[in-house]
Amino acid sequence: MIVMDREKPVEVINDLLGYDGLKIIQRPDMFNFSLDSTLLADFVECTSKVKNIIDLGTGNAPIPLFLSLKTDAKIVGVDIQDASLDLAKRSVELNKLTSQIQIRKEDIKGIHKNYENGFFDIVTCNPPFFKYVETSNVNKQYFKTIARHEVLVTLEDVIRESKRLLTTKGSLYLVHRTERLMDIMVLLDAYKFSVKRIRFVYSKEGEESNMILLEASNNGRTIVKVLPPLVVHESGEYTEEIVKIFRYGKDVRR
Repeated sequence: MIVMDREKPVEVINDLLGYDGLKIIQRPDMFNFSLDSTLLADFVECTSKVKNIIDLGTGNAPIPLFLSLKTDAKIVGVDIQDASLDLAKRSVELNKLTSQIQIRKEDIKGIHKNYENGFFDIVTCNPPFFKYVETSNVNKQYFKTIARHEVLVTLEDVIRESKRLLTTKGSLYLVHRTERLMDIMVLLDAYKFSVKRIRFVYSKEGEESNMILLEASNNGRTIVKVLPPLVVHESGEYTEEIVKIFRYGKDVRR
């Protein structure tokens, strides 16, 4: 459904994934939610012990919305862009999830100061993938630039803040480019995180991995589990596993 207003940009209300009944408000001119966020939210393991979750750089809140299908935990989504926050808040209201999901304007850098130390059981983040230098090829639209490049927040910022936000042995969940894996591992080790689970994502079978899903434990000592590869496309269509993720519903919680 297209919502048009002469004084406002065009907005689109879409089903989130293929789940009939869960909606997300988007603007075609902005950085809309992507498969990255969907796969990350699916990758998150929510046990009954999980009470508080925070999503850093939530955008228009696809990760909190998806997580509401698999947990009753309280979820906070934070972002620094007013336009994204407006969409996120209205999407939460549209889905009648205001009692579970809070959307807040906060800068990731220094965000731990706004919460009790170790308050969250889970931190999720789909961070900017690319390092930023003056010669970087960035998008002319600023909100797309800061979503893709480390202009306002770096990978280290995310990991440093997550350290303070998480309970001991709480989990940090990241989706990132496979080419940044070494950077991620070095920083996690520096801040005393242990990698718990990792999954390599492939656009097509036989190609190199272009994305990783990673769970790291705060001060945990764990044996790394490398999960089976996740292939997105086969014969020009989404694979059966991806379609299953798209059809995820509250009645089939894991």
